[in-house]
Amino acid sequence: MSLRIGIDTGGTFTDFVRVVEGGITVHKLRSTPHDPSLAILAGICELAPDQPAEITHGSTVATNAVLERKGVRVAVVTTAGFEDVLLIGRQTRPELYNIMVAPRRPLIERALTFGIRERLAADGSMVTPLEDAEIARLIEALRSVEAASVAVCLLHSYANPIHEQRLAEALTVAGFTVSASHAILPEYREFERWATTAVNAYVTPLMASYLTRLEAGLAGDSSLRIMQSNGGSISAQHASRVAVQTILSGPAAGVVGAEAVGAESGFTRLITFDMGGTSTDVSLIDQVIGTTNESLVGDIPVRLPVLDIHTVGAGGGSIAYLDSGGSLRVGPRSAGADPGPACYGKGSELTVTDANLLLRRLAPEYFLGGRMTLDLPRTRAIAKSLAKQLGLTERALAEGILRIANSNMERAIRVVSVQRGHDPRDFALLAFGGAGGLHACDLADSLDIATVLIPQHSGVLSALGMLLADVVKDYSASMLKLTNAVAEQALHEAFAPLLARAHADLATEGFNEADILLEPSLDMRYKGQAYEIAVPFAPDFCEAFHRSHQKLYGYANPSRATEIVQLRVKATGRTEKPSLAAGHAYSESAPLPEPTAIRSAIFNKRAIPTPIFHRDNLAPGMSGAGPALIITGQSTNVITPNFRWRIDAPGTLIAERKP
Repeated sequence: MSLRIGIDTGGTFTDFVRVVEGGITVHKLRSTPHDPSLAILAGICELAPDQPAEITHGSTVATNAVLERKGVRVAVVTTAGFEDVLLIGRQTRPELYNIMVAPRRPLIERALTFGIRERLAADGSMVTPLEDAEIARLIEALRSVEAASVAVCLLHSYANPIHEQRLAEALTVAGFTVSASHAILPEYREFERWATTAVNAYVTPLMASYLTRLEAGLAGDSSLRIMQSNGGSISAQHASRVAVQTILSGPAAGVVGAEAVGAESGFTRLITFDMGGTSTDVSLIDQVIGTTNESLVGDIPVRLPVLDIHTVGAGGGSIAYLDSGGSLRVGPRSAGADPGPACYGKGSELTVTDANLLLRRLAPEYFLGGRMTLDLPRTRAIAKSLAKQLGLTERALAEGILRIANSNMERAIRVVSVQRGHDPRDFALLAFGGAGGLHACDLADSLDIATVLIPQHSGVLSALGMLLADVVKDYSASMLKLTNAVAEQALHEAFAPLLARAHADLATEGFNEADILLEPSLDMRYKGQAYEIAVPFAPDFCEAFHRSHQKLYGYANPSRATEIVQLRVKATGRTEKPSLAAGHAYSESAPLPEPTAIRSAIFNKRAIPTPIFHRDNLAPGMSGAGPALIITGQSTNVITPNFRWRIDAPGTLIAERKP
């Protein structure tokens, strides 16, 4: 196995996992938000100086550009008469009973939207041809507004891309960076297709520039792949053209890593809980990872296959503050990497991490394996000021901050479980991220979950997940026909070009036949419905649709006519995976070592003597009772008093509630 490195850029830290024949090495550096490549190249230099490596990277460049509205200047080209589609949207109301709700801020200025005379019918037939004079007029108009990127979004291009192809070619020759909707998302629903294409045009030049800088800093023979939102990776060259596919790359890698770790320990029904410095990402795995084609980045819809992940603004760096009514709030604003929490030595506002420190659930002398010192006096001084405003003690303030943060994360878990027909008690909670282990047992208690899993490398699991991810590509085509009007053979014929393209693309990337998996599926709905359910393309696909509808919505109507809306193919190229096995043999009689230290930590308003164990000193088979702090070089794991803990054979820390 050659040298492989997985890299996850977070809001506070950048995580590294290096895999060689000798095993796994993990590393963390403070992120450099102004240019993430600086921290990445510094970490690679420390882990593999002047060595070529296979690198897989989860990038936040596209996500941050959309959330912060710092993308490039984009012009949108649409069919004349449809210039306001992106402004109008779906007219959904985010706050149903608020008549004064602020309008959605458009990603692209209306003045940068240009109509062009052409028209295709819904079946792809010609209505108004595209003339050369129209193209020439458009090019001059685009040059006059100095657009850095152009999104070409024409009516019904999913049915016939001829006009978009011709226009994209002309604009490329004229020197523009072009995103064409038929290439980004060849599906019906103009608003979602155009919005997704506009996002791609908005972020792709930034991603291309970023990846160029990053590749220039790598050792000569190194290769670079980028994690996608669908749980697979793509080449850096492909990501430079279709950056929208990387919008949720870091969280997706965490779910991939969580599934692998859970399976090693015998758990296939998991709720994943990834708590970092800025946000918390949760997802549900019921035998397989959940996926969806509907997602929002800020308030912008992105309709691409993504892992079904729900995100809330609650992380270790989430800031505690008083709202206009004098009530204590936590997040979503975060201290980030700079200045960071108060205990990092620069921040001036109290955060969730600071609250854990005040409750002695963090050991300052062991933070990041002793590589970073926490400033407890500074934290106490800031906490004293905020506590005084609330009429609380410092301890009560810290406990309140944790309760609020935990309630925010509990609601997120209920979104992916209870609100989708799942009982969280039927699942294990798998916690990771730099702060996940601090809060997992408390959350399991509040949700009545009996088992918590904390992976050996929980603090960098997203980076590890990038090395466990396969190469995944998605293909789609719109059909929009009644199911009873389409013969099964016609479906096979409609899938054929998608399957052929998928197979050819993976073969080009070097995968042999045995490592290529193609999974066709159908998006279906009852006639008259507006949204679809994805089901595998199999002989019983109609029955599978009714079963899925029953599970999701509580009812099904097999006598009602159904429609096939989209054809999809998920193409997977299986990659070589690093071993997750623990470094020690399992022994049920393995004696527990003496704790490194014992400190008085606060649980349920009481100070309780709490032993501290270094995770590296714990071998498979060892066990103990809470409370305990189990620390690693990347994270601290808090076992609360009503849990017992053990290390299983693969090396995962498993906490189980006491009877």
